[in-house]
Amino acid sequence: MTYDDVVRSRRSIRGYLKKPVPKALIREVLEVAMRAPTSLNTQPWNFFVCTGAVLDAIRKGNTERMLAGVPESREFRIGPGYEGVHRERQIGIAKLLFAAMGIERDNKEKRQDWVLRGFRQFDAPACIVVTYDRSIYGSDIAPFDCGGVANAIVNAAWARGLGCVINSQGIMQSPVVREHAKIPDDQVIQTCIAIGWPDHDFPANAVVSQRKSVDEAATFVGFDD
Repeated sequence: MTYDDVVRSRRSIRGYLKKPVPKALIREVLEVAMRAPTSLNTQPWNFFVCTGAVLDAIRKGNTERMLAGVPESREFRIGPGYEGVHRERQIGIAKLLFAAMGIERDNKEKRQDWVLRGFRQFDAPACIVVTYDRSIYGSDIAPFDCGGVANAIVNAAWARGLGCVINSQGIMQSPVVREHAKIPDDQVIQTCIAIGWPDHDFPANAVVSQRKSVDEAATFVGFDD
């Protein structure tokens, strides 16, 4: 695929085959992704790649704590809730996913199960926890760079037949993730990326989010036409 093919065809994958992803393939994805732009070549990112019993322990700890009502403990900053058009877009993609999965509006059990899938890393065979160096905690550039490398990861994975979803639910119980992934204290946990082979029979995987147009997003200044 060309780069444009990858970007235009990629979508978030929330259902995976029960098939392991070779360590060498994930290394290849990371090697390519780490060519992402980074401010002054600082490369603040680090990755803790989890699978097997380690990932199962993270899933278990996440869901148990959330069901027990333990407050979330994300280490990266959380801003105010979405409002206006941003909230409308958030609700819009949720409606598409629920419709694809046949989850009725009043079915609380199915809705809760869908939320818990996020805390279980969508049952993917592997996940990549993205962190950055605590020595630059508070910098706006470090998380910006980590967002860039996360985007590069999902695209490099897609080009190799793998699917991903960037998923903050999976690291909301950060003490669990830190313990089982053996993340040292000198790292700030930013987000995680579920990765694996897409299950093409999983209905939500067919959902393609709508994007606003260039005319809505861009203002061109100084051009003749």
